Amino acid sequence: MSDLVAPAPVASRHFVDWRAIFAGAVLAAAVSITLLAFGSAIGLSVASTAPTWRDSSAFLWLLSGLFLVFVALCGFGFGGYAAGRMRPAAGVTGNVETEFGDGMHGLFVWAVAVLFSALLAFAGAATVSRAVAPSGGSAGPAASVAGENTIASELDELFRTDRVSTEGNIEYNRSEAARILLKSSGHNGVPADDRDYLAAVVSNRAHISDAEAADRVNRAIGESADELHRARVAAVLQAFMAGAALLLGAAIASYAAIEGGRDREHRTIPVWDWSFRRRRP
Repeated sequence: MSDLVAPAPVASRHFVDWRAIFAGAVLAAAVSITLLAFGSAIGLSVASTAPTWRDSSAFLWLLSGLFLVFVALCGFGFGGYAAGRMRPAAGVTGNVETEFGDGMHGLFVWAVAVLFSALLAFAGAATVSRAVAPSGGSAGPAASVAGENTIASELDELFRTDRVSTEGNIEYNRSEAARILLKSSGHNGVPADDRDYLAAVVSNRAHISDAEAADRVNRAIGESADELHRARVAAVLQAFMAGAALLLGAAIASYAAIEGGRDREHRTIPVWDWSFRRRRP
């Protein structure tokens, strides 16, 4: 009777290495923040820094969007490669399961980095919104945030006067005018009643004739419609380029993690020659 030999226990290993994932996500976020700070410093931003959207060109919007894609490729590429390289070695080269695991680690790096960036953006937006939120009272909000951010120049021109005004509560008048001018982006535009009311307010605040006030209102409505249209186009373009950058970032993170896993199994460093052929021992 032969003795039965129990199989040797196999050392268990976590299939998902969260240490490598979080390290890669931190690296991806750091590279992205650095490149975004550089891009903002040289003016590669979809948002206009001027009080009018006419100062931004379509070429600048497209260039800023392409730079956003470049940032995503660099950040997620470095983070994905680091996660794939820092995983424990499987000891098998060219194995499908190993490459699949490395690729999934790259996707996890992408997901954690996106989630981390979203939480930071949400926290920053909440802090800023408390700082710039208009105060309330019996007269209503003191300032229209959307109006002051988009059509501030039109509001300035609407109430411009060379006389010293002794009347108070100009903030509410600007806020009310901003809410009326924001209707210019709608399908029906600004109603005639709102036009007449705004012209009366402008005539009273700026001390000008009714005809001049009506001319100011009509001109402000036309300019506001153009401003809001350009702001909407820029917002759509920014959202589209951000989505494209994130999708490409997921692909490059997975690919870079697989490349990092191959270098890990071959125990080589990432070196490319001028023909972009990988040097293998």
